[in-house]
Amino acid sequence: MRNPLIATLLELRGNPRACVYTEPLWGLSMNLCLPYASVYMLALGLSDLEVGLIATVYMISQVVFAFLSGPITDKLGRRKTTAVFDFIAWCIPCLIWIRAEHFGYFLVAALFNGAMKVPTNSWDCLMVEDADKSRITRIYSLVIVCGQLSALFAPVSSFLVSRMTLVEAIRILYINAFVVMTTKLLLLYRFSQETATGRIRMRETRGKSILSLVQGYGGVIQIMRNSPGTIFALIVSALVGAVGMINATFWQVLVSKKLLVPDPLLPLFPMARSLLSLAFFFTVIPRITKVHLKTPLLLGFAAYLLGQGILVLTPTAQGITYVMLGFSLLFDGFGAGILAMLAESLVALKVNAPERARVMALQHMLIMGLTAPFGWIGGLLSSLSRDLPFVLTAGLLLTGFLATLGYYTRHPLSWKRSP
Repeated sequence: MRNPLIATLLELRGNPRACVYTEPLWGLSMNLCLPYASVYMLALGLSDLEVGLIATVYMISQVVFAFLSGPITDKLGRRKTTAVFDFIAWCIPCLIWIRAEHFGYFLVAALFNGAMKVPTNSWDCLMVEDADKSRITRIYSLVIVCGQLSALFAPVSSFLVSRMTLVEAIRILYINAFVVMTTKLLLLYRFSQETATGRIRMRETRGKSILSLVQGYGGVIQIMRNSPGTIFALIVSALVGAVGMINATFWQVLVSKKLLVPDPLLPLFPMARSLLSLAFFFTVIPRITKVHLKTPLLLGFAAYLLGQGILVLTPTAQGITYVMLGFSLLFDGFGAGILAMLAESLVALKVNAPERARVMALQHMLIMGLTAPFGWIGGLLSSLSRDLPFVLTAGLLLTGFLATLGYYTRHPLSWKRSP
């Protein structure tokens, strides 16, 4: 009970409780598949460039749905939007991935999967609009912790891959993902309720078309332009998103194809990274995020940068390979974990409350637009050298470190309090 995260978890009520308590089901579904997603594509005959192209198509689809997510969330309500579009964005693609045979299947699935930006927006609104602002960073920490709990089940993926072909094993995991994700969205719908702001926006948008609501984005853009904190949050989220996408797409490719790590061992590395993140969230991170966010951001960018650098320098198939991978995961576990939490928290805390859905929609759209090219760029770089995508991520993380220094230099009082 003395641990701030555990205390927050036990004290949650209402929508924050429903959102956080059902979040582990995400980890027990999609996160079991993700360590093999790119390798699965390669096993079905796709090239590195095609894998990167699919990642970019996925991001472009997210841009479109992010743009529409604000009006959709306001019209349907946070609760209903989350249920409907979670099914469209995750359950339908799972059915496609189960039967995937060539590039076309993954392309169609990526287009559906891009709809995930709609429930990303509505779910965030559902979780934080009625929550105590002083607890938002801890709530997002709990969300990330819940997602990381899937690491405990990574040996299931490893066992399946070791007992059957890679393709057969991943198809079984996608079947599991469909069942568990469907269960998750039904439970969340049952135990949540529409937020106060959501009910107001539903009344205000009744009888208005999606197109007319989209036309109202001009005023929302002005709100964002007048908020330096919002622009800074946008930059941090875009950089963290680009680095995360490249790592999610090409980390297992580098480890499998360059470092020659056996396929059954692949899920054990994300498991180790997740367990390290969990340890940091319950020990170090609550302490350093208690007063302000400047130092945690700088430490996060620096640690993640160091982890990516070690990965690039790891030699192929030597005794020291696994030792260096371990150090890389140690720094990645801290850096990726704290930056993911802070990026989400910055966006949620800096947003204009009455226009939360549309402001966050534009932010998500801009973030996806800025990060979309990096899937194709990462694929092109990987086709030249498996190391190059991570040289790129190192550059992006250095940019984030310098942007953080610049922001807090121009706004010297911002560091003294959590935003």
